Amino acid sequence: MTDSPHVFDATLPRFEDEVLKKSLELPILVDFWAPWCGPCKTLGPILEKLAAEFNGAFLLAKVDVDQEQQLAGYFQIKSVPTVMLVRNGEIADGFPGALPEGQLREFLKHHGIEANPPNEASDEVAEVAAPLDPHAELLHLRAAIAADPGKDELRLDLALALLQTGGVAEAEKLLDGLPANLSTDDRAIKARARLGFAALLKDAPPREPLLAAIAADPGDLRARHLLGVRDIVEGDAEAGLQQFLEMLRRDRSYGDALAKKSLIDAFRVIDDADLVGNYRRKMASLLF
Repeated sequence: MTDSPHVFDATLPRFEDEVLKKSLELPILVDFWAPWCGPCKTLGPILEKLAAEFNGAFLLAKVDVDQEQQLAGYFQIKSVPTVMLVRNGEIADGFPGALPEGQLREFLKHHGIEANPPNEASDEVAEVAAPLDPHAELLHLRAAIAADPGKDELRLDLALALLQTGGVAEAEKLLDGLPANLSTDDRAIKARARLGFAALLKDAPPREPLLAAIAADPGDLRARHLLGVRDIVEGDAEAGLQQFLEMLRRDRSYGDALAKKSLIDAFRVIDDADLVGNYRRKMASLLF
């Protein structure tokens, strides 16, 4: 664990004082993790990095579920990692699984948790040029790759630009060829999620039969899932989230927790932080 003063190990005897009562003063993220958990090893360092960067805007309480089984049981932790936001002595939000750094920042921002103002040097770095038109960006990136073919970061940038212009097949090949360090990049994860949704619709029925199937049987979770995917791909993000949430409400175990997985993938794809935060809370209320 980091030496940051904003990160600490939470235990049952001290939980009320260090977490519940302390949350009356400032928000606290509680990270339920385990030493044997692979995703925990990805999520934990990112949370600790953010806690240090935000410099006291929130505290990070880490709970080893193997050592603190009673505490994990009190919060009904079913899987790790699981993160909960505690505020004013109550659970305000939470999410299961390891989110990428970008989504974690959106989660904090949605709850009004912001880092201390950056210094003057950071302000200068933050002032970047406005993004190019996607088609112009494609030309720019292809030229850059031709000049420096060994730079894998440019291939990731090209894959993202292709997704914006409909070049799904080429984007998928580029993502498949990324080295391990870039395949876990926030942007690559988001691109993979978009590709995954698009692939599900390859042999799926059109919208009208799916609507008819749900009207005839509201418990047809397969039809709800495909309709939700179609909504996401076609740009109606909230309608898609509603379908996935209804799946979770009706049967959280259906299709090996398909509803939860679909919601998490949708959160990675959708750019509307307020919408994502709203449905993440709704998901948490059903799961916890």
